Amino acid sequence: MAKRPNHSDAQVIEQSRVAIDNAQNQPLIASTMAEFGYNAEELKKGKQIWLNASNAYKLNLTEDDETNQAYENYISVKSDVEDSYKLHRKKAKVVFRNDPVTLEKLGIKGSEPKAHVKWVVIVKKFYTTAIADTEIQTKLARLKITPEELTAVSTSVSKLETARSEYLREKGESQDATKVKDKAIASLDDWMSEFYAVAKIAMEDNIQLLESLGKTIKS
Repeated sequence: MAKRPNHSDAQVIEQSRVAIDNAQNQPLIASTMAEFGYNAEELKKGKQIWLNASNAYKLNLTEDDETNQAYENYISVKSDVEDSYKLHRKKAKVVFRNDPVTLEKLGIKGSEPKAHVKWVVIVKKFYTTAIADTEIQTKLARLKITPEELTAVSTSVSKLETARSEYLREKGESQDATKVKDKAIASLDDWMSEFYAVAKIAMEDNIQLLESLGKTIKS
């Protein structure tokens, strides 16, 4: 399969559209190319290859947009949870500084995990434990951590897990769409490469017609 020049996918699709449309609709080009095997039926095949590439490109853009949106939502929710948990963790460490058992129960003994999955487990443990233990809540209230706050952050943790799942799903769909798009663009490249090679031969005596196919002619 021919290797295409370093143009963007959008440029390749647009140039190919112009070339195929003009080869179909410009009588002189159509008749000339038909003599070299690019009759109406062959151009129709090229148009379908172009349509496949165009649709795959548009779908890929859509999937990328959805991935970006899902990522922004995930990061936003995560940032809110991180800010709340960091403050609550700090206060709880002060409140229970002489109570290693409760520190262990809340999962705040030692350093805070860096890996996302382990971090979420620790965060969930903190809020689940605190919400279920009124004694812990009473002691946390000394540093202005209310039961309502604990419940709100716990709800946000659930939203965070959902947001991350949605982001990873969209990311996977975007990667699949990219593979489909790349394959479709490669097929279009291959068809157009031979099309242009034949066009240069077919229009050797009328080289300016190549400009109608999207090829710039050096003066």
